[in-house]
Amino acid sequence: MSHHHDSAHATDASTDPVEAVVPLIPVVLPIVGGVLMFLLAFIAVTLA
Repeated sequence: MSHHHDSAHATDASTDPVEAVVPLIPVVLPIVGGVLMFLLAFIAVTLA
């Protein structure tokens, strides 16, 4: 009947991995898109 679960939940919310990644999305997403386009173009040229 103690309330230690609430304090553990509060620490989990402060160190949420999703909240840590969200600010990086505008930087990482175009880089990954560019790498993916380069990879697909390289495969297309290789198979042609």
